[in-house]
Amino acid sequence: MAPKAYYVGIALALIVIVFSLIYVEDIPKGWDGILLPVLFFDLCVGVVLIGYFARAFALKAQDRAIRAEENLRHFAMTGKLLDKRLSINQVIALRFASDEEFVLLAQKAADENISAKEIKTSIKNWRGDHYRV
Repeated sequence: MAPKAYYVGIALALIVIVFSLIYVEDIPKGWDGILLPVLFFDLCVGVVLIGYFARAFALKAQDRAIRAEENLRHFAMTGKLLDKRLSINQVIALRFASDEEFVLLAQKAADENISAKEIKTSIKNWRGDHYRV
């Protein structure tokens, strides 16, 4: 789960965007006084985009790390890498499976193309992941 500061910062930036647009709408025709609300608007749009991309890039990097970890885990148990048919969402769901059910569940997920939600519901011994971004 994302830190609360992330959500507060994005919410504040969106509020400033809304008030900037309202202020620009209230300005009489002409360029006098329009520069400041336009700059606030641009700045806040930039903050929202930076916040979004920072979060998206961190999650993408963590997804790649999870795939590598689960590939190593599968290799340590079977001597083979995970099946290439598994999507990243399936691999992410498999990380919650205990060692006893991991290999069979990975094979079933690849053969039957079951969804990540179905994988999670079929896990009997849940293994928590408390380090997700």
